[in-house]
Amino acid sequence: MIKGISILRPAGSADVFERLTSFFEAIGFATGPGWNEADSIGASFLAPLGNLEFVNGKFPSVADLMVEVTSLDAAHQAADRWLGSTPGEASARLSQITETHWKSSIFTVEPEPGFAFTFWAWNDPARGKPIAVEGDLAAEGMRFAIVVARWNAVITDRLLEGAFDALLRSGAKRPDISVIRVPGAWEVPAASRAIANQHKVDAIITLGCLLRGETAHYEAIYNEVARGIGQSQQETGVPHSFGVLTCETLEQALNRAGIKAGNKGFEAAIAAIEMVSLQRKLAEGGKA
Repeated sequence: MIKGISILRPAGSADVFERLTSFFEAIGFATGPGWNEADSIGASFLAPLGNLEFVNGKFPSVADLMVEVTSLDAAHQAADRWLGSTPGEASARLSQITETHWKSSIFTVEPEPGFAFTFWAWNDPARGKPIAVEGDLAAEGMRFAIVVARWNAVITDRLLEGAFDALLRSGAKRPDISVIRVPGAWEVPAASRAIANQHKVDAIITLGCLLRGETAHYEAIYNEVARGIGQSQQETGVPHSFGVLTCETLEQALNRAGIKAGNKGFEAAIAAIEMVSLQRKLAEGGKA
């Protein structure tokens, strides 16, 4: 299973490391965990989406690391302000915004010699598609509860890890994430409803695992769990994402918990983020 793409670049010196870190924070990146070891220090910066692209034919005049943004003007202004702290450097190390042949606009900035980055945005964000109101995958400032069953912990612990990964990568802060453990999937709806009634979180992520081979009343339990979670969401107005696996075998469950078919805990967390964002947009009048 592919989990993510990381690009590692040696800074060369502590001063360059500090300036690059300062620049990416100023431009608006969410910071990752990084590391601090005896022989090296690392700073990581996260984005909701990542692409590895190969080009055959006309190659754009860009840096080898490109960052797509929602507002190119805002990113350009942020880069200009940051470079402004070094007199005379902004004009030499920050290009103007220009049009490209692929219907987008770009600029390139070099916060440190040898470290160039291209920022870009589509000229038509909808790209010919009907304009729709949809949630963004930015979890900063959002509060979440994860209700996870202990039964089949070899599966649910993997789902919990995936959910945490998605939330933290998307900008959520650890203090804004609560984990509530319940005995099994049957207890997930009741705990979720109790949390939703308090209206202290923006969304609830439900995680569990039911295996047909372990219980003769598998379908009855699943139906009640699904009904209870759905009813809690509808009656409280708090988004509940569904990450309760229903599988025939342990192997199928492991595959859906990160082995082969993605991690459903990660997907449930992403759905929760998007629904909170969407609810906020709809409350503001449906602005895209």
